[in-house]
Amino acid sequence: MNAERLLQHYEQIADAPDAISRLRRFILNLAVRGKLVPQDPADEPASELLKRIAKAKSLSDRKERTKKQSEDPTKDGKGVPLPAGWTFAPLADLVAVINGRAYKQQELLSAGTPVLRVGNLFTSDKWYYSDLQLPEDKYCERADLIFAWSASFGPFIWDGEKVIYHYHIWKLVLHSEADLNKLYLYNFLLQKTREIKEAGHGISMIHMTKEKMDRLSVPLPPLAEQHRIVAKVDQLMALCDELEAARTAREAKRDRLTAASLARLNAPAPETFRDDARFALCAVPALTARPDQIKQLRQTILNLAVRGKLVPQDPADEPASELLKRIAKAKSLSDRKERTKKQSEDPTKDGKGVPLPAGWTFAPLADLVAVINGRAYKQQELLSAGTPVLRVGNLFTSDKWYYSDLQLPEDKYCERADLIFAWSASFGPFIWDGEKVIYHYHIWKLVLHSEADLNKLYLYNFLLQKTREIKEAGHGISMIHMTKEKMDRLSVPLPPLAEQHRIVAKVDQLMALCDELEASLTRGDDTRRKLLDALLAEALVPMDAVTLQEAAE
Repeated sequence: MNAERLLQHYEQIADAPDAISRLRRFILNLAVRGKLVPQDPADEPASELLKRIAKAKSLSDRKERTKKQSEDPTKDGKGVPLPAGWTFAPLADLVAVINGRAYKQQELLSAGTPVLRVGNLFTSDKWYYSDLQLPEDKYCERADLIFAWSASFGPFIWDGEKVIYHYHIWKLVLHSEADLNKLYLYNFLLQKTREIKEAGHGISMIHMTKEKMDRLSVPLPPLAEQHRIVAKVDQLMALCDELEAARTAREAKRDRLTAASLARLNAPAPETFRDDARFALCAVPALTARPDQIKQLRQTILNLAVRGKLVPQDPADEPASELLKRIAKAKSLSDRKERTKKQSEDPTKDGKGVPLPAGWTFAPLADLVAVINGRAYKQQELLSAGTPVLRVGNLFTSDKWYYSDLQLPEDKYCERADLIFAWSASFGPFIWDGEKVIYHYHIWKLVLHSEADLNKLYLYNFLLQKTREIKEAGHGISMIHMTKEKMDRLSVPLPPLAEQHRIVAKVDQLMALCDELEASLTRGDDTRRKLLDALLAEALVPMDAVTLQEAAE
């Protein structure tokens, strides 16, 4: 691999999805295929190593194992040829695969020799101990090659104190350390493990038997080349570490800038707010390099919108208190039942005493809309034809529809552009954009008492902000128990009608900007991915700069 070329283009590919992990996988893949370092015809061929390893094995007291080898040891199972001097060998010809020991609960103590379990290799820092005296091959020493073969699996070079290793771990003891580089074998097992995981067959390792492990076919280079491969892998992995550290530092700096900029908008100082907002909007492309940052930006936009910080107030606007009078009159003229309401003591401040902008007021949701329940269905009422029945799943993930032939009151139907709210485990507001449907019991339809005095899209934006606030606080589960009475009492910050329209227009404009940023990120990811593919391909087939540029376009 050409490290200089990689560094030359690194800034362009650094933010490609999984760029560093792909580089690491590619390095290992090249290593075990003989593509990472050049072959030297003067190297003693691997077939000679096998003869000496076999002799060393026969002199040991380890039991011979039945082996199954490729018919042609110079080709793999797909007939792909190995480089000159290489050969395939069953793992059992190279190492003894030794099982650890299973333990009864009473044998696991709080002191003694540490017992290394699979969890300790991956995530767990809880250790057990034992006072048993065991054969030496049941202990693992620093620098031993081991392999975890249970659900979490993979090879490790043990880097701790002397331990007893558990039954779900194998220790791999080289038959001849003079004729096999342990780190080469480790790199091969690391590559093979990742290959299995990426293929989605990791679960098969739970049933990996010692016999199958013994028969694992290892591509074996000449010893001198093994050493060169290990040295080159170490060099390139160190380069990956440097690139990863640089990327982490760069993202941390960007995260701090994003968090600081958005924090100043979400908790603004009146005297600097306009400058802060101007800076944030100008810096948006630099602040939003990942989808999660654009999500934060969307939330900030909605948060500012419902707090009167997104557009300027106009003293000439009719105050929201006048809207409420007309909405109340429209509500009283309808045949909808009056609802008991609980309003803030001071309608110009929220529950924490935060003042609203001039002309705004708080109002219970029931003063603005009728919250109408959908209908619960028996299984026999759900058919394969008729009027579609809109369920919560259809709003989120499910494309499975049921139908009904029932004739229902008009308020049990949902039409295009209706404002609805899903209130079960998956929850949130929607502007319905489909055909006429019957909506299910776990959905409320919100019917404005007066469409002339309330902008439906402003209310939708408020509900969207409130929903995301609940989800981000980690209290989403509470929505399962959300009652209609609680929904009726939800306190809505209400601006003058003219300002509602201005807010909706500005939200639409900024959300369109977010859409453009997301599309730009996707295009950028695609470009970086193509360039990374071209750089990796260059390791196999030399490419000049023109060809490389064409591959990235």
